[in-house]
Amino acid sequence: MTTSRPIVETRALTKTFGEGPGAVHALRGIDLKLVEGEFVAVMGPSGSGKSTLLHLIGGLDTPSSGTVCVGGQDLCGLDDDALTLVRRRRIGFVFQAYNLLGVLSAWENVSLPLEIDGVRESVARQSAMASLKHVGMDHRRDHLPGQLSGGEQQRVAMARALVAGPLLLLADEPTGNLDSAGGDRIIATLRQLADDNAQTILMVTHNASHAAAADRIVRLKDGCVIEEQLLGSGRSPKQVLADLESST
Repeated sequence: MTTSRPIVETRALTKTFGEGPGAVHALRGIDLKLVEGEFVAVMGPSGSGKSTLLHLIGGLDTPSSGTVCVGGQDLCGLDDDALTLVRRRRIGFVFQAYNLLGVLSAWENVSLPLEIDGVRESVARQSAMASLKHVGMDHRRDHLPGQLSGGEQQRVAMARALVAGPLLLLADEPTGNLDSAGGDRIIATLRQLADDNAQTILMVTHNASHAAAADRIVRLKDGCVIEEQLLGSGRSPKQVLADLESST
């Protein structure tokens, strides 16, 4: 972590689905803070509220009560157009499914969000190449998704999430579709982004070894934070990868 500037703050955050006796209380008053350059892993059993928390912080859903601030901006007070701009420019998303367009090359997939946002094609392509290089995929820039391994596709998806220079990177089970070696490389890349680029990262994972690469682990159960574990490992990405490989 490089500074103490808050990037994410949630206060008394709740989310309820449905009404009456059948209502599901997915989140029950979550207070969470991430500072710039911090890599935080969220763990918990299925149904504990992990993905719901990520969706609320990413502006993909609205809370039942409480607040979500990203970069000091309260998402709950924004209309749909303003929220769309926040998601496009300030938040990057990496999901378990890579969600790449099969007819576009790697660099075209990465540049697409910028072009949608009105960036000139030449500038968007240059930014896409730089983003692919950050995740070690510039040598595969002209390949279609079907010509890439799962791990390579996920790194292209990460490059796409990073191309606009977001304040926050949200990763929901980013290694869930990968074998152990591919998943380990994704985690080492996330560790490197936090260390070298001061990228703030919030990752949901079921994998305890992958969570151990983060700076902090937040554990949820029944929609509540039950534990926060500060790791502060100080390990380099190479050390993280070596430790993961030795544990498998």
